[in-house]
Amino acid sequence: MTVSLRVTILLAIAATALAGVGAYAQNANTFKDSRDGKTYKTVKVGGKTWMAENLNFAADGSKCYENNAGNCEKYGRLYNWATALKACPAGFHLPSDDEWTALENAVGGRSTARTKLKSAAGWNENGNGTNDFGWSALPGGYGYSDGGFNDAGGIGLWWSATEVDANDAWSRDMGYGSGYVGRSFNVKADLFSVRCAQD
Repeated sequence: MTVSLRVTILLAIAATALAGVGAYAQNANTFKDSRDGKTYKTVKVGGKTWMAENLNFAADGSKCYENNAGNCEKYGRLYNWATALKACPAGFHLPSDDEWTALENAVGGRSTARTKLKSAAGWNENGNGTNDFGWSALPGGYGYSDGGFNDAGGIGLWWSATEVDANDAWSRDMGYGSGYVGRSFNVKADLFSVRCAQD
């Protein structure tokens, strides 16, 4: 075998290996939900892997904003707290209040987290974020147990797995107007978005 032929073969093998690494890296940033075949982007922030999209699994107790399927495609579904607790696929879970706090701290603290975690497009009145970490928060609005909906495009609210009492549980919110992530407790019957964290 000539030297030039050997070099050509080695270069071809190296190119194939590099192509395989690239494909693996790309696939490693997605997750396919075996329950319905939907694929979600994932991102690692502060050592924790999160879905980089709101959950869109049609569990009982969840709804599309204004009962419009197009809003589910855009924002994911809205869940009451009891449904949110069990809606994430195997290998993922609804994050606790402490896990939300760790996420905020990993991106510089609650006072700037909203700007850094929000999507760079899709928020009302140009209230977009910088999406520095690829978390891509979108404003899915929220729903009430009586069937009403409010504020898609203006605010995103996400459940935590941590309850306050029999009626309320902790949540996080981001709005179009500032860089601060809100922490509050809300009635478990309300319908909020869900972000799943890897176990």
